[in-house]
Amino acid sequence: MSYLLFKAAISGVIVALASETARRFPGIGALIVSLPLVSVLSMIWLWQDTRDAEKIAVHAIGTIWFLAPSIPMFFVIPALLRAGVGFWASLILGCVLTIGLYLAMVWIGPRFGLKL
Repeated sequence: MSYLLFKAAISGVIVALASETARRFPGIGALIVSLPLVSVLSMIWLWQDTRDAEKIAVHAIGTIWFLAPSIPMFFVIPALLRAGVGFWASLILGCVLTIGLYLAMVWIGPRFGLKL
């Protein structure tokens, strides 16, 4: 249980630092959150927990394939905000789009041999 709390604390500190940096310096904050910190941390935690190289390889490939459906959200949200749509509505619409694209990836991916 203490190991789980340790992982959560480290991960939480990184997210908090990124959001605080973004508040003061939006460009640097964007750079920090664009880094694959969550992916790297999850691979570290997965290695510590399993020592299974194949699981990490599958995880890394899955991350690549799930990255693609998340990218459009980062175009839709700013476009909606600039068009006068409120923050929460823009965020929700961006997230709904991403969820739809994730579902499409899960449905289409295996048809092309992807193990997601």
